[in-house]
Amino acid sequence: MVSKKSALNLTSREISAPFQEGIYAEKFPPILTINQAAELLQIPVGTIRDWRSRGLLDDCSAKAGKHIRFHRDRLFKLIFNDGLRAD
Repeated sequence: MVSKKSALNLTSREISAPFQEGIYAEKFPPILTINQAAELLQIPVGTIRDWRSRGLLDDCSAKAGKHIRFHRDRLFKLIFNDGLRAD
């Protein structure tokens, strides 16, 4: 987990810029599946599921039917700026 101390404090522009065009724009759209989120963060899908089940990803994920979707930019902000923490 990222602590507040080690946060990168990326700006909105820094978060979204790599996804504006090219391969990353195609591979990682604004709304991600769980597999895309795991691939983007380079972590196992099981880790994403665990974090979500503990409520750590509530600010950037939602259920669509029986599928989980992630808001890409919010996920980045949460992981790299805010840090994962249970409230």
